[in-house]
Formats: sequence, C-alpha cells, structure tokens
Amino acid sequence: MLDTTDAVMAALHENDSRPYGRTRTVTAEELVDAAEQFDDTKVRSMALLELMEAYEYDGERNKTPVVFARVLKLWDQDRDGFGEWARHQVFWRFKWVAGALRDNPDVPLAAVERWLTELRDRYRAAGHGLHPYYAERYHLAEVTGIGVQDAYELWTARPRSELSDCPACETRARARHFIDLGDDARALEVLAPVLGGRSTCELEPYLSQSVALLPLLRRGRTDEARSAHLTGYRFARGKSSMLGAVARHIEFCALSGNEPRGLELLAENRDLFAVTGEAAARLDFLTGVEVLIAALARAGHGELAVSGPAGTAWTVDTLLAHLRTEADALAARFDTRNGTDTVGAARRARLAVEPLTAEPLALGVRAAAAPGTTAAAPALAPAPRRAVEAEPEDFTALVVRARELELLGHPDSDRLWKRIAERVAAADFVHPEGTAAGSPERLRAELAEQRAHEALERDAYAEGKAGLLEAAALFEAAGMAGAALMVRTRTLIVDLDEDSEDASSGVGDGGAREGSEGDGDGDSDGEGEAREGSDGEAKTEAKTEAKAKTEAKAADWPALDAALTRAEELRAVGELTDDDYLIVLQTRAYAAHHDLVEALPEPAAETVARFEAAVGGYHRSAVELGSDRRAATSRQYTADAAARQGRLAEAVAELREVLAQLDRAELPWHTPRVLGLLGQALLQSREPTQAVEVFHRALAEAARWGDDSYPYAPTYMMLGHSCMQVGDLGGAVRALSEAAARYDRKGPEAVEEAAQVRLQLADVLRDTGRTTDAVAVLESVLLDASAARLDVRMLAQTRLDLARGLAELEEYRDAAEEYLRLADLVAGWEDQETHTMVACEAALALAQADRWDAAEAALARAREAHRKAPQVDQMAATLRELARTTMRTRGADGLDSALALIAEADGVGAAAEEHGQEYNTWYLRGGSHYERARCLAVAERYEEALAEIERAVAVYDRGGERAEAPRAESVRLAALIEGSDLGRTGAAVARLTGGIARCEAAGLTEAAQVLAELRERFTASR
Repeated sequence: MLDTTDAVMAALHENDSRPYGRTRTVTAEELVDAAEQFDDTKVRSMALLELMEAYEYDGERNKTPVVFARVLKLWDQDRDGFGEWARHQVFWRFKWVAGALRDNPDVPLAAVERWLTELRDRYRAAGHGLHPYYAERYHLAEVTGIGVQDAYELWTARPRSELSDCPACETRARARHFIDLGDDARALEVLAPVLGGRSTCELEPYLSQSVALLPLLRRGRTDEARSAHLTGYRFARGKSSMLGAVARHIEFCALSGNEPRGLELLAENRDLFAVTGEAAARLDFLTGVEVLIAALARAGHGELAVSGPAGTAWTVDTLLAHLRTEADALAARFDTRNGTDTVGAARRARLAVEPLTAEPLALGVRAAAAPGTTAAAPALAPAPRRAVEAEPEDFTALVVRARELELLGHPDSDRLWKRIAERVAAADFVHPEGTAAGSPERLRAELAEQRAHEALERDAYAEGKAGLLEAAALFEAAGMAGAALMVRTRTLIVDLDEDSEDASSGVGDGGAREGSEGDGDGDSDGEGEAREGSDGEAKTEAKTEAKAKTEAKAADWPALDAALTRAEELRAVGELTDDDYLIVLQTRAYAAHHDLVEALPEPAAETVARFEAAVGGYHRSAVELGSDRRAATSRQYTADAAARQGRLAEAVAELREVLAQLDRAELPWHTPRVLGLLGQALLQSREPTQAVEVFHRALAEAARWGDDSYPYAPTYMMLGHSCMQVGDLGGAVRALSEAAARYDRKGPEAVEEAAQVRLQLADVLRDTGRTTDAVAVLESVLLDASAARLDVRMLAQTRLDLARGLAELEEYRDAAEEYLRLADLVAGWEDQETHTMVACEAALALAQADRWDAAEAALARAREAHRKAPQVDQMAATLRELARTTMRTRGADGLDSALALIAEADGVGAAAEEHGQEYNTWYLRGGSHYERARCLAVAERYEEALAEIERAVAVYDRGGERAEAPRAESVRLAALIEGSDLGRTGAAVARLTGGIARCEAAGLTEAAQVLAELRERFTASR
C-alpha cells in the first residue's frame, strides 16, 4: 500500500534497482500518481525525476520535457523541499530536455533556442559554469549544419564545469565531430582513453565502441573493430536507449562482409522497431538497418525473408521499401524544421558507403550462412590472386583447355568445366561433331564426373558416389573402358573419405575427388595442448573431446586388387591412359594410407607392408611415366605416415623435398596442401615459429590460385594454435576467428568443429583480458539453433566456460543461471566429480548475486554430489569463499554464519583424512585459518584475527615451495591487522621485513614489492 511517504520512497528505491524497460517505466508512472496524494515536495520531485529517467532510457525521450516542466514548477515553488541529489539533478536534466527538444522534428527551432536561453540563464543565476550550455549549442549546430566549427570551438575552448557531461560522453561527441569531417585518425586518437577503458561511465565504452566501428575498419584496425563489435553489441542488444548503437553494429556487419550476422542482429532487435519516442534515434536505427537490407537487395536476395516490424511478414524488398519511405520522410521533417538539408544529406552519405573490407571480417561469433554466400579467399592471407587466363570463346578449344588443366591438377579446370556445363545446358547448344571435343557421350560422362567431384567437395558422399557410378556408365557407353575403370575404382574409397572426416590425413589427391589434392584435415597435436594449456582451471570431461569416431571402415582390397589387374589388362591393349593408370595406383595408395592411419599406433606388419607396396609402386610408376605431380603426391603419403608415427624430422625433410620438386616442375598450384602438411609436422615438432610462417604461406598460395576446395578451416585452426605457442595471442584470435567462420560455411556437418574452435578462441580472448569478447563468442555458440546438435560434453564445456566468464564480469545472476543449467545437464553423468564442481561454482555465483536461498539450495546439491564424488579441495574452497561473501554482504552480523561455513570446510578435510581421500592438506587448513582471520578482522575482533592468521602462516611454513605465495599473503594480512588495526607498527614492520626476505629468496618479486610498499607506509607513519 502506497499510503505513506515512506512507502512511496521505498517503492521509488526499489524501482530504481530495476533495469530500464517497460516494467520500470509503467511503475514510475504509477508512483508519480501515488506521490501526488501528498503535499510533500521531496516525494513528488523524486517521483517525477524517476519517471523522467525511465522515459530517457526507455526510448520515450520526447515525453521528458513535459515531466521536467512539472519538476521545474515544483522547484520554483519550493526549492528547499528538494534534497541534495535532486537539486543537482534539476540542473543536470536541463540538458536532457535540450536534447529531447532538439531531436524532435516537430519542435520548432525557435522553441529549442528559447530553451537553451532558459538553460543559460538558470545556470548563470545559480552560479554554474556555461560549458554545458555551449555543448548544447554545438549539438544543435551539428543537427542544423549551421556554424558547426565555430560552435565546436566555443564549446571545447571553455573549461569543464560540474554540470558538464561526463568526460567519456564528451570524448565520444568530440570524436564524432572529427568523423563527420572525415578525419578517422584524429577521431580514434580522441577516443583512445574511452576505448582503452581509462574513461568510462554507465554507457561507456559501449557507445564509443559503436561509434568507432567504421573508423577502425577504414583504418585497417580490424582486430580492434572485431573486439569493439563483440563487446559493444553485447551491451547494446535489445536496449531501447541504444537504438543508434544497435544500428551502427548492424551497419558494421553489412560493411564488413557479415550480412548473415547482421540479419541475426536484426532478428534479435526486432522489438526496437516499436520504439518511436525518439525521432533522431529512430532515424539512426532505420538508416543503419537500411544499409544492411539495401546490400542484400543489391546482391539479389530480394525475396529473402527478414525480420521487420511485428505483425507483418517481411522480405528484403518489402522491408527496404518500408525503411526508405519512413526514413526519408523523417529526414525531410528534420530538414524542413532546420531549414537545411543536413540530416537528409548525412543519411544519403551513410547509405552510399561501399563495403569496407575486401573479404568478410571473421568475427568469432557464430552466424548462419545467408543464401547465396560463398567461401571467400582467406582474410589473413592477402596475397593477390594471379591473373586468370581468358576462357576460349570456341567451344572445342574450351573443352580441350579444360582437359589440359585437369591433367595438371590446375584449379582453373573447375572454372572451365562449369562454363562448359553452362554452354551445354543452353537451349541452342549444338555439339561440335568431328572435333577435338570428342563425342557427345564422352562429354556427358566428363560433366557427370565433374558433378560428382562437386558433391564430394561438399562432403555429400552418397551423391558423389552415385555420380561417379553414373559417369562410369557413360564412359562405358562412349567406348572409353579405361576412363570407366578409373572412375569406378575411385568409388571404392568414397566411404573411406567419409570415415576419415574427423581429421584423417589431408594428403594426396583427395581420394575419390581426384585432383583436389586431399581434404587437408590433418591431425594437429597442438589442438589438445592449445585447449588445455590456455587455462589451468579444472575443465569438465568435455574438455572437448573430439567427436567420437565411428568404427573405422577398412579398404576393400579384393576389389582394389581386381581393379589393378583390369587396369594392367587395359593398359596392355592401349585402352587406359597413363594418367588414368596412375589414378588407379593413387587410389590404392590412398586406401593403404587410410588403413595404416586407422591401425596406428601399432599397425600390423601386413598393413605396413601393403602401405609400402602401394605407395612405393605409385611413386615408381609416376617417376617412370614422367608425372611430377603424381610423384609429389606419393611422397606426401610417405611424409604423412612418418609424421603420424613420430618420425617428424623425416616427414619435414620429405615435404621440403616435395616442395622443391613441385617448384622444379613449375606446378606451384599444388604447393598449398604440401605446405599445410609441412606446417602440421613443424607444429608437432615443437617448431611453432616456423609453423606460423608455413601456414601463412599455405593460405596465401591457396588464395592466390583460387583453390576453393582447399581446407581453409583446419589450416586456420592450426595457424591459431601455432600463434598461441609463440605468444602471438592477437594472431591466434584472428586465425581462430577465421577458422570458426570457415567451419560455419561448411554447414551442419561442421557444427562441432566450429564450436570446438570457438571454445579455444574464448580461452585465448580471456587470456588477453578480453573476457567480454570471450563471453560474446560463447553465447553465440549456445544461442544458435545448432547447439542442440553438439556433443553433450562439448555443450557442457561451453556452458562452464560461459558461466566462468560471466562471473569474471561480475554478471553473477546470469552466471548462476548458466551454472544451474549446467548442473542439470551433468547431474546424470557417471563421473559425478563434474557435478560436484559445477554445483560448488553455482552456489558461489548465486551468493554473489545476492540470491542466498538459491545459493543454499545449490550448496546442498554440492554437498550431496560431494558425498558421491568427493572434490575435497574445491568443496572446502567454496565454503571459504561463501564465508567471505557472507561477511562482505552482512558485515559483522554475518560472522557466526561465516565461521560455521569455515568450520564445515575444516570438516570436509577431516572427513577426507578419515576416509583416506587425497587432498592438499596445507592448502585446505591454511586457507581456513586465513579466511577465519579475515572474518574476525571484519568483525573488529583483531586479537583473535591476528592469532588466526599466525596459525595460517605456520601451516604454510610446512607447505614447502608451493605454499610460499599464500604464506606471503598471510604475512601481508597479519601486518595490516597488527599495524593498522592494533597500532603495533613496529611489530608490523619487523614482520614485513622477514616476509620480504623470504619472498626474495623464493623468487616472488611481485609479492616482495607488495610487502615492501606496505612496510614503507608503516615506516612513514611511525
């Protein structure tokens, strides 16, 4: 019941703790009505100021002037009835009203000018500086385009005052001035303190990050642009008060080649179309969305369904028409009011901007592929593509050239075959009989073979195998028995290709897809190390184990042997070309390699002998027939097998020889896959610096030759691992982001690979201090519909990493929710240690979120899990941390509860000792003494606290070298209690002197410095 002023004030306080949004706004309106029943200026003013704030941050800024008029009336009647905070707010919010009037095209300029005069006069009369007044005059000039530079100089030349906007917000406004002038470099220089976190406020650095997106792209600072997008969008998402920021993130996606991501942002923010209370912000939002939608329309996606205002099904074309109509009209209203074309011109300029990146910028977050998107050249390998030779106009010449390039394994052969298919499909096509193009039957067989190749490159194995069989039948019909045999032989290893999808070899001519030179998804020992080495904390057993392999298929050797026999027969009578014969041998080599890999680490002698015979025979025949291409391929099988068996130096030497051979034979388009294998071998040889260079070369060469079948995703992943090992975390972020994007493009079959890479990316981001970026990446994995297809342990690992990231950001409520979801997920696992760990962390997050009832329930769950699967150190640490949180929340009143938790932690250790369970004795006991001392000190029971912390030091004395760091911290706390709380500075100095010496002896230089600084403080105070 709001029938007393105290009840209304309490309700106002409660409403102030709510997030901005419709609930807070409606409640604020109700509280104004409730306050009106009292003749109490304080209550009425506070209610009106709360309502004004709700409107300001809920997209209803145009209502603030009316509310403020009521505030001002109260002020003029009874300013003594305003509290100190409300007095300040009255003058502060003059600026809010100035902005609301300026940004509403229905308010005449004369009215805006009158208000600015009112602001100036009120400030003067109250003795406030006029810096805020000149800031508002600049913002008005910016909107009208009249006298902008003069207004800017008048504003920035004046000293700031207590009513000036916060430094971070003013910095953003100054930066936008330079962006409008086209000086991105100066703008980013101005923004540096905000973007670097040295100047912040409630909305900063997030608003500035959105402003910096395009300047960063234009200046080529793509790493910073990626980070600004991940961090800034996560904060702005769905907020009515950040319409403009959301629009800038959508626009950024469109101009960085991330249209699919832009569409997802549009869908996530569909409700913002309903925010109509801020005309300028709405125009900003509509224009940013239009940049994206117009780009999709230009790309031919007019019929694509997209998100738009609720109540209508929208396509790109219909939404674009809607956006243009409303936004053009809104801009015209501003220009009519202002008497200039400044607003309309700015809108037109924004829509005219061309894409700012030559290739899509990998953002790290997951985004579904949009229709019509294709794999682009690698963003981290900017080598220019070589000039592509012109296609012959004559059809026969085109066919002959395609066959020549295919024989060489040249990547342009695919392009020419696609062109041939297009011309054959034309209604007026007539086959040129009696020419070098050969018979129509032969051409149909070749085109069927090409279609099969394309299917295999998409990992559509059933379709590819069927296509090869169709091509074989057509070759038979064309009287080409040798070609038919070659194609049919390749069908024998299609199933092996599918079986090896999880990262087989990546060598050779790609098994069934002859000419692709392998899938390249080679193993990388660096993968597991990268995942585990980046985080010393406990992981779930989902430490993201690789997808469980299905039972491996073995090659059909009777069929392969029969194919070889038939090949020898056909070759003897001249019905099998040398290259087709080599393909039959290569198919056998591929099968032998597959069987050897599947049998590792201890293959049977028969398997090894078959591998050596098949690969050796392939190599000898390639050399005898003068095929440098095939000879090089055979050596790749040998090198890969050596690497997998631990003979890394041999593998590296062999691959370098292969590169030299290809160079001598002038076959540079075959080098990318060899370089990829060499990079893997170097990475496994603990030569990450060389591996980085080689992987970059591989990607650059693949891009140069336009090899769209190259395995970009795994190569980028391994490049990321190499960068991590050399300490180039920025390079690792770029490479892993690109790898994730490449896996996304492969579709549903690569969902787990993409998620795995993102887990590694998030680890690296956290290691670089970019936890918000890491959280954005992990959220994108879980929010995507494909998350349902993830292995349960990978899903668990993702939730665990996300929960920990959210806790690190102090978003404890969200962290707790993730922990609870995770606890439910792992509750039924056989290995209940994970359940114990998760329940412990959930309890702590809930307590930190001030949800104590839920925290107690989670702690009960942790206790139960601990009884089934003890995690002694973690359980005890959780209880101690809960004790600390209790004291932080309740102060001295929480002492008994906190001490009980610490006693329980001691009991966990005692029970473990009784049952013979392993745990870290000095860590548990010392931690309990330390935490108990802290609690007693907070309760001002200093003598008891000092005695307890000395017990901690004694325990750590027995802990050996590993206990030196916590011992040093205990010495610090003991000195603080002794010197600051008990006034015994001399004893504290002596204690610290001994502690410093011990830290220096143990090599703990940072700890020694901390103790030395404290000693200096005490010494100076004596």
